[in-house]
Amino acid sequence: MSDSKIGVVVPGSPLGMTTPDRLEEIAAVAKKYKVETIKITAAQRLKLYGVEKEDAPALLEELGGAMPQPVGVKTGPHTLQCCPGVKSCSYACQDSQGLSEKLGKALSTRVFPGKVKVGVSGCAFNCCESYLRDVGIFGKKSGWTLVFAGNAGGRPRIGDVLAEGLSDDEVIERTLKALEYYTANARKLERSARLVTRNGVDELKAFMAK
Repeated sequence: MSDSKIGVVVPGSPLGMTTPDRLEEIAAVAKKYKVETIKITAAQRLKLYGVEKEDAPALLEELGGAMPQPVGVKTGPHTLQCCPGVKSCSYACQDSQGLSEKLGKALSTRVFPGKVKVGVSGCAFNCCESYLRDVGIFGKKSGWTLVFAGNAGGRPRIGDVLAEGLSDDEVIERTLKALEYYTANARKLERSARLVTRNGVDELKAFMAK
């Protein structure tokens, strides 16, 4: 890809879900602007590579989005991944899509010290790698299990189980509580895994018990 070209993320694919009509719309716009390739990102988004810089605003406008602003504070989680859940997976014990929609709304206006990646899996197979996310949630027949402070980067960390057998409302409430601790105690740009490694999980659990 030449210096005159960039990659842009297609707007409007929440939780990695889309429709045949939307895919046809994206394909038509991609052909119109001679997009070189399309990637399904790790965050379950579509990214169009090889877009001419001067074409990017018009392309995104046609797809219902806008160019990201160069300044400003990002709100909400960096990524929120979820599996198909009970709607289309025979292994799923819980509605991961429904919970993810509720959780996304609850987190949409929050500002965090660093990246917060969320993975919601409908069963204990953990297709969204819940143990390796800042916030990991997975379903069992008894309810949701909440995992916190996982990381899959250069210094991987298995997250800590904070609670089990939770309802939708309970797991959202406890997620917000754990992120309250993270927001109050993390250094700038510090991820939750580094914070819990530095302070110890017992401090986090004591905060959760208040």
